[in-house]
Amino acid sequence: MTDAFEQACMFLPPRLRQAARRLPPVQRGRAEEFRLRAGQFFSVTLSGDELIPDPLLIVDSDDIQAALSLATKDSAHTVLEKLRHGYITVEGGHRVGICGSAVVKNGSVEHIKHISSLCVRISREVAGAAGGVINRLTEGGVFGSTLIISPPGFGKTTLLRDIVRLLSYGGTSRQALRVAVADERGEIAGCYMGKPQLDVGPQTDVLDGAPKADAVMLLLRAMNPQVLALDEVTAAGDLAALRTCVGCGVSVVATAHAACREDLNARELYRELLPNFKYLVTIVRDPARRYLVEAV
Repeated sequence: MTDAFEQACMFLPPRLRQAARRLPPVQRGRAEEFRLRAGQFFSVTLSGDELIPDPLLIVDSDDIQAALSLATKDSAHTVLEKLRHGYITVEGGHRVGICGSAVVKNGSVEHIKHISSLCVRISREVAGAAGGVINRLTEGGVFGSTLIISPPGFGKTTLLRDIVRLLSYGGTSRQALRVAVADERGEIAGCYMGKPQLDVGPQTDVLDGAPKADAVMLLLRAMNPQVLALDEVTAAGDLAALRTCVGCGVSVVATAHAACREDLNARELYRELLPNFKYLVTIVRDPARRYLVEAV
């Protein structure tokens, strides 16, 4: 199977692809993003820092256009709806972020022209990430609603995805459950043409691209889930949708940006969020990643 780095490289024009492939194996394994900015160095993001593989290699507008053509299979006009959101999801579940001049109509972004920057985010699965916590979130064979928190970049979505996968497959002490995923930004399942590119399990249904609050209500009505998953609760509408899930007897697994429980409680929206969950998982790095599980 082609690894995630090599797969994402295929959305780079040849000269940038060659530079990326010259990175040592350890750096290729840690790479998070490829950054293309017209008139600037081509760079690769590793642990939040940008590495320049070749100090003589400057990205030009032809590189930007070539990468966009590869990402859209020479049919950018067919993904205009995605472009207006600032990104498209490509085969393999990788995401291409786009910057340029926004064309606004009736107060909303209609599309983006004069594209000057691209960010190719490398999508990686970490199968087994939730192996050490899944049983601590399950009591008597029943999965308890769980909120995952951490600062950005600590691996909330990675843990969420693996929880979804494990619930969907089941285990020796857990029956397989029907899981519905409200994947607004395409980061949990990485859908390409409606099909998950990442392993979220055999009994998982994914709705991508829809606002979370709308997606949750649609999934509740249409798919009869036993567990509903969503990433990054950020608005009052998301909270209202979660309350509806709980009221319907559906377990929820979700994420939110917060460094700790005290940080979560310091925000008005999140103070109302926590009582809807049975467990809180806090991700910390000191320096290794650890998952702290506590009852709400």
